[in-house]
Amino acid sequence: MIVIFLGPPGAGKGTQAAHIVERYGIPQLSTGDMLRAAVAAKSPVGLKAKAIMDAGNLVSDDIVAAIIEERIEADDCAPGFLLDGFPRTIPQAEMLDAILTKKGRAVDAVVELRVDEAALIDRLRNRIKETKARGEEVRADDNEETFAKRLQVYREQTAPLIPYYEGQGKLRAVDGMQTVEAVSAAIDAILDQIQG
Repeated sequence: MIVIFLGPPGAGKGTQAAHIVERYGIPQLSTGDMLRAAVAAKSPVGLKAKAIMDAGNLVSDDIVAAIIEERIEADDCAPGFLLDGFPRTIPQAEMLDAILTKKGRAVDAVVELRVDEAALIDRLRNRIKETKARGEEVRADDNEETFAKRLQVYREQTAPLIPYYEGQGKLRAVDGMQTVEAVSAAIDAILDQIQG
């Protein structure tokens, strides 16, 4: 079972990803983690990525796709996997489709966590308040200005994936404003039907 999560920053994708990994026993493939692992393993594609990152540049879609292609051949991905942070754009989605087609596989479900953006900003404010109340350091990127920028990037680059996957009949929307447990239950209902 191959699953992709869509939703703006703060929608709860990380929380739900941890639930899916535990319940379905499939790995969560984070592009950031995979890049770091490829660099550490000194694989050919990892060395290429390291040179680009060391120069302070963003790794190209081609390299990220190559790292994903390498990673999904691992035994733990045989039953499936959850992609986190990829694809973020339509060209990346097309690359992913090509990689999977070559391997005789396909994305089974794209779960979109639909949330109210104003409520996300309230959630952020609460998280900052709670972090300060515990006497902990607030993350550098936990501020409204950075969050607004991330939301804008999501709207411009990633949201077009919604009609892309809708057109493939793979998009499943879940109300991300429910409790964590209710969102998990809604996702389970979708994935259980697919696993059927």
